[in-house]
Amino acid sequence: MGRTPIVPDALTRGPFTLHEARQEGLDRWHLEGLSWRRIARGTYMWAGLQETVMHRIAAAQRRLPPAAVFSGLTAAWLHYIEVLPCDLIEATVPPETALYRRSGIRIRRAALPDADVVVRRGFRATGIVRSLADICAITSLTDGVVVTDAALHSQRVRLSQLSEWADRHAARRGIRNFRRVIALAEPDTESPMESRLRMVLFLGGLPRPKVQVPIYDTKGRFVGRPDLYYEEARLGIEFDGGVHRDTLVEDDHRQNLLLNAGIRLLRFTARDVFRNPASVVAQVRAMLG
Repeated sequence: MGRTPIVPDALTRGPFTLHEARQEGLDRWHLEGLSWRRIARGTYMWAGLQETVMHRIAAAQRRLPPAAVFSGLTAAWLHYIEVLPCDLIEATVPPETALYRRSGIRIRRAALPDADVVVRRGFRATGIVRSLADICAITSLTDGVVVTDAALHSQRVRLSQLSEWADRHAARRGIRNFRRVIALAEPDTESPMESRLRMVLFLGGLPRPKVQVPIYDTKGRFVGRPDLYYEEARLGIEFDGGVHRDTLVEDDHRQNLLLNAGIRLLRFTARDVFRNPASVVAQVRAMLG
């Protein structure tokens, strides 16, 4: 009979390094067994623990110097913004830090003032405004608007804070992109795909639609609130996500009320937005006359 693997309780709660394993009485050869899995160079996790975003960030922290601060999309996620944070973990270190490449981690070098560093979910991260500025400096205009809309809608930050930060850092690299995003951001947007649909229309040369406008019938009764709305054309535009299948009866009832109130409607899906943006623009342009 084989020996029962040694699984110290302290190593079952999250990622750990070889040094931490040795403190619990294990050596490298112990970690080659089925009870453990290697998740990064020199970093391991108990096989019975499902890997999460928090675990990936904790594992990255163990491979970074103490002065490192999570930034970019990783910081945005730590601020509870609806983003995908872990294609690459993003971190910023002081310019003079002697740090070579880290697999799975994007390293930036910058001097961060104390005002730009906070603690979120137990990790050091750039503040929400600095995080958004960093994201907008290197990403597409649409992706910058998507993340900024989400941050504004969650009320983690206000448009005035973004504008004030941009004014104080007018010479900073990427600030022009950040200002464009600020000008296009809409705090009332309720989902990332609504942001993307709005940007498809705007970048397609159409007028900028209003967002989440309440509509009332001739008797003053509330009948609905389209995701996007062209007031003069009385044209509402809706994004149908996966949740639409679960709320079909309610959505159909709301759509009928809008139609009865004289509002025309167009509905689009993720497939339209990502694969046929030109068709989306053409359909809306035709309805606008």
